[in-house]
Amino acid sequence: MSAVPHVVDARVNVALPELLALRSRVMRAPPPPVVSRAPRSGQRPGRLHGRGMDYAESRVYQAGDDVRRMDWRLTARSGVAHTKLFQEEREGRLLVLLDTNASMRFGTRTRFKSVQAARVAAMAAWYAMRGGDRVGVLAFGGQRHLLRPQGGPRGALAVCGALATWDAMSPGSDESLSAALQRAGRLMHGASRVLLVSDGFAVDDAAHGRMLGLVGKAEVRIVTVADPLEMAEPPPGRYPFSHQGVHYDIALHGERQRVEFARALGDGRHRLAALASQLGLRHRMLDTSADPLDAVVDLLGPSRGR
Repeated sequence: MSAVPHVVDARVNVALPELLALRSRVMRAPPPPVVSRAPRSGQRPGRLHGRGMDYAESRVYQAGDDVRRMDWRLTARSGVAHTKLFQEEREGRLLVLLDTNASMRFGTRTRFKSVQAARVAAMAAWYAMRGGDRVGVLAFGGQRHLLRPQGGPRGALAVCGALATWDAMSPGSDESLSAALQRAGRLMHGASRVLLVSDGFAVDDAAHGRMLGLVGKAEVRIVTVADPLEMAEPPPGRYPFSHQGVHYDIALHGERQRVEFARALGDGRHRLAALASQLGLRHRMLDTSADPLDAVVDLLGPSRGR
C-alpha cells in the first residue's frame, strides 16, 4: 500500500513550492540598483559587487580627501585639484532576522503571520540573489537556527528550504528581541544589511540598546507583519479561536471590550514601529493578505537620500 502524501495547508504552514514560485515575481521587478562604494563628502559608502579596486570617476578635490588619490593629470590639465574615486567592490551580504515566536502562528484572514513572514524572507532572498548578494537567515523564538549567507541561486534555494523545514519543526520556547539581537551581533558573518521580519510582540525594554549596537555594524530594515484583526477595532460579535487543538470563543459586544482587545492585539506592531522610529530605521508594515514584493524592493533598494 502506498503512503498517502502529506498535504501542506499553505494558509497555516510554509509551503516550499510557493516560496520557490516567488522567484518569477521577483525577477519581473525592477533590478536592485548598483551603487558605488566610493565615499563622497558627507555620504556613507554604497555598495557594488565584485572584487578589486576599479577607477570610477574624478571630481574636484574636497577637504578630507586622500591626497594619495589625486588625479594629477586632470589637475594639471584643468588647473583645479581633482581626486580619483574608486569603486571598492565588495560582495554584499544580507541577513534576514526571522521571528518564529508563538505569536507569529496566528491568522484570521488569508494566512498565518508566520507564513507571510516566510514569504517576505523568501522574496528578500530572491531579490538579494538578483543583486549578487549573499543571503542568510537567523531564526529566533520557537526556532533558533542560523543559515549562513550563501550566494547565487543556491543561496536563495537554501533559504527557502530552511524556511519550510523550520516551520514544520516542533517549536521551542519564546525569545525576546533583545536576546535575538545579541545573537545576531555575534553571528553577522560579514553581513552589511539586516532585515528584521517580526510582528513586534518580542520587543522588550532592552531591545533598543541591542538594536543600536546592531545599527553600528549594518544597515537595518524592518518589516512588521500584522493580522488584519490586529490593525483595527473589531466589530461587535463572537470570535472563535483555536490554539493547540483547543477551541474557544471570545465575546466582544461592549465598546470597552473591543477597545481593550484591539489595544492588546495591536501592541506588538506599535512597539516595533516605535523602536524603528526612535532609531530612524526604515520600516514597512504588511498585513497577512498583502503582496510583500513592494516592501522588499523598497527596503532593500537604495537608502533614501543617497
